[in-house]
Amino acid sequence: MRFTPAAAATLLALAPEYTLAETSASSSADQCCAALSSSAIGDKVIYPGDAAYHTSVTSYWAVNVQLEPNCIVQPHSADDVSAAVQTLTTAGGENPCKFAVRSGGHMTWAGANNIETGVTIDLSLMNSTIYDKEAKVVSMLPGSRWEAVYKTLEEYDVVVPGGRTGPVGVGGFLLGGGNSFHAARVGLACDNIVNYEVVLASGRIVNANNATNVELFKALKGGSNNFGIVTKYDLKAIDNAHLWGGINVFDNSTTTQQIDALVNFIDNIENDPYASWIGLWQYNSTTGKTLISSPWDYTKPVAHPAAFDEFAEIPRISTTNRFATLYNLTSELQQAAGYRDVFLTSTYLNSALVLHKTIEILNQKISAAIPLARGKDWSIMVIIQPWPKIYWQRNQNNGVGNVLGLDRFDENMLQVLYDYSWDNAADDALFQRLCEEAMAELDAYAQSIGKYNEYIYLNYADVTQNPLRGYGDENVEFIRQVAARYDPEAVFQRQVPGGFKVSEA
Repeated sequence: MRFTPAAAATLLALAPEYTLAETSASSSADQCCAALSSSAIGDKVIYPGDAAYHTSVTSYWAVNVQLEPNCIVQPHSADDVSAAVQTLTTAGGENPCKFAVRSGGHMTWAGANNIETGVTIDLSLMNSTIYDKEAKVVSMLPGSRWEAVYKTLEEYDVVVPGGRTGPVGVGGFLLGGGNSFHAARVGLACDNIVNYEVVLASGRIVNANNATNVELFKALKGGSNNFGIVTKYDLKAIDNAHLWGGINVFDNSTTTQQIDALVNFIDNIENDPYASWIGLWQYNSTTGKTLISSPWDYTKPVAHPAAFDEFAEIPRISTTNRFATLYNLTSELQQAAGYRDVFLTSTYLNSALVLHKTIEILNQKISAAIPLARGKDWSIMVIIQPWPKIYWQRNQNNGVGNVLGLDRFDENMLQVLYDYSWDNAADDALFQRLCEEAMAELDAYAQSIGKYNEYIYLNYADVTQNPLRGYGDENVEFIRQVAARYDPEAVFQRQVPGGFKVSEA
């Protein structure tokens, strides 16, 4: 049962001895919502039946994560976030309020950034981007989407290393490390952050940088939502918003040529760090075909750079290569919303054998799904990306480092993401099972030939995975110590169930 705002507020006022321990989980959450409605940010709390509530819930990218919290609070500022956190950490009594934190809502597992029985703090209205020309620093609020960030920065002819598809949210992307078109030049996105503004569990608002709260500064570079809620990110700007690139489409029969070219590309990317390549092998049930789509992106305006020569020799079905802004290129890479979805990812040493096995397993799962899927519109895809050592070696001069643990490795690697999407809820178990099987089979194969790496990119990880563990024991312990220092009551371990918790690593 969910109370209306008025009824919940009345219950709270008239029954002060009515403890949350005596209620159902939903009634407990209603009490927490009532407390928010009675607080200084009461006008920013929305409920089922409100148009804004429906808009928030349905704006999550994957349909299967569109949970329905008892209420949603939409702060406009860090002070609002602080007020929400203070209310939620004090209103629950013996049954603490459970809450979720949402930036862009692009994770694909239910509960990562939303909650069914509890409160969601939806940061989407905190979405401005400001450029400081003198400092050459871009300040972004956590609810910003990368497409809006890039569009704002076009006026100044600068960019930041960020998401490669426009609708992805700033907050989650940066807390998970952040791979970008610029990674070979400037390192991962988190290594370009010069300051975080953070609301701690106490409600205190602090800054973390290389001079203040230095341990927190480092821990946030990959440590996800274990410490507080980041309400502003300051990143170093990169000159020149103009690039060359586009999407190149190939027949599936070119797989061997693609793999050979990719292995060479990964091992030579440090010779031309302006080049970025992604490969998507996608089967679509509506066409019954598998095609290869490959975004090529060169982060300065040079046409047909030599870095892509080996790929360019492969016959193409089509190409959109052109001079364009980062905003334009990332808008082109948007995946359709409105589907149910699952991601699973792993990392491997650069190996043609691993790549061939990746595609072999993809084809096996397509064959398995065809006679079993009940929906009419579904897709099985694998996304392959370079993960060369230059990505993390770039951060070694920033004086702080990060907690990703990649500096333990001195070999070029590649990243595999199995991405299955479908339209019918009746197929949830089928596609989850097939995707988990694919990842497990590829991991086992890579281990058998000595090509497996324990690192898991958090932003692509499924709830069945444990990316923090892949950071290594030393970094996990560091994250645990920082979390204990800045959140001594373990609010973000116990009251915020979503995300990847260091207490479970």
